[in-house]
Amino acid sequence: MTMPVRILVVDDEQHIRNSLATWFREEGYDVGVAASGKDALAAVAREGTNILLVDIKMPGMDGLELQRKVRELAPDATIIIMTAYASVETAVQALKEGAYDYIVKPFDPEAVSRLVRKAAERYSLLAENRALRERIAGASPALITSGSPAMAKVIELVDQVAPTDTNVLITGESGTGKELVAHLIHAKSTRRFGPFVVENCGALAEGVLESELFGHERGAFTGAVGRHRGKIEMANEGTLFLDEIGDVPPKVQVDLLRVVQERELKRVGGSETIKVDFRLVTATHRDLEAEVAAGRFRDDFYFRINVFQIPLPPLRERSGDVPALAEHFLQQFATQMNRRISGFSQDAMAALMTYPWPGNVRELANAIERAVVLCRGDRIEASHFPFAGPPASADHSLAAIEEAHIRQMLAACSYNVAQAARELDIDRVTLYNKMKKFGIERP
Repeated sequence: MTMPVRILVVDDEQHIRNSLATWFREEGYDVGVAASGKDALAAVAREGTNILLVDIKMPGMDGLELQRKVRELAPDATIIIMTAYASVETAVQALKEGAYDYIVKPFDPEAVSRLVRKAAERYSLLAENRALRERIAGASPALITSGSPAMAKVIELVDQVAPTDTNVLITGESGTGKELVAHLIHAKSTRRFGPFVVENCGALAEGVLESELFGHERGAFTGAVGRHRGKIEMANEGTLFLDEIGDVPPKVQVDLLRVVQERELKRVGGSETIKVDFRLVTATHRDLEAEVAAGRFRDDFYFRINVFQIPLPPLRERSGDVPALAEHFLQQFATQMNRRISGFSQDAMAALMTYPWPGNVRELANAIERAVVLCRGDRIEASHFPFAGPPASADHSLAAIEEAHIRQMLAACSYNVAQAARELDIDRVTLYNKMKKFGIERP
């Protein structure tokens, strides 16, 4: 997840405003300019701003006063002070009052770029962590701390391992809540005030995954126009969560093993050795022991990441949790859509309880969301679920069973064809052909 970053350049000198704005727009940022403190406050109130570059000496409202007023409007905004040598003492005062850093005129272009890039990464991580904390706070009562013995065992394991720095491998089918458990481990650990950094290893090609994990230096490959810090560096003093670790190519497994053992890395195309301190949590829906036996996954890397394993049960093995989960999602989606729905009919709840949920909790959430959209009364009915067709006319042919399974898996994966193909253990071309054969269209 990458959070969009907006920069506001505040300086009474037009050539500085324009040159910095052009500069950062070329680097891909959304940039605004303001010629005074008054204009800057109006821009922050009107458009919102994540990073402000503020001149310390301006007529009227100076940089210090502007910083104090911005704090009232946007407490999370990152402020970088721009100053001349003669005003460094004032810039230091700004740091004491909460400024992120300061830069001295005339600017070194590379130094300014690095500083802003670092501030942008910091903002993105803080925003992502805030969103994840909200998710875990809202979801954990129903999704994780439910009353089933299977989930009680999961919580017991989390409580045992969270206070340590031990590497954790979370296993389970797609949709069982592996990322939520990973975040719960982080939230209960001594690193909870550090970053929680997520990378889905199954979604990226090998070269892209290397760059995302280890970072790269300018010129490392075509299109590498600047230095890029990887997810491992960004997770320093926090937790690195690598989802779908079973999809990591062998070469990247070797490089990751070295980082996990030595706690240091080199960016792609770089020679500098960078020390890193992070807690590693990984997850997979694959049987890694079988992958190791088949030669598709390195045994030394497997043993390194599988120091402590937490298996998550599929929803069909904790069917007693379905009513509480369904009520949780009903309240969530009804509130989001401003709908007044009191609950489920008896037939609807029976349908939920008897369905096998191949897509687990994620599929249940999707089914409830769809039902809320379709519902026109004050109760969810069985007919609002895509899997609750009339049993008397059911087609039990092999083709019908295959079609139903494909439809269920696509729904569980929110019609992400690549993910559904992995879950079905077929390639995407085959899945597209089967979708065409059965007349299945992506919504």
